[in-house]
Amino acid sequence: MKRKPDILWVLVIIFGLGVVTTGYTQSLWERQSGAPENLIQQQP
Repeated sequence: MKRKPDILWVLVIIFGLGVVTTGYTQSLWERQSGAPENLIQQQP
């Protein structure tokens, strides 16, 4: 029963790192290519 909070914290840390990494990558993308227009404007 003592291991459950440890597993929870590991999952929280991994999820947090994923969110931070995604945000950082998106900011790099936007700075590098000036917001990819084909992803933003998908009009039929």
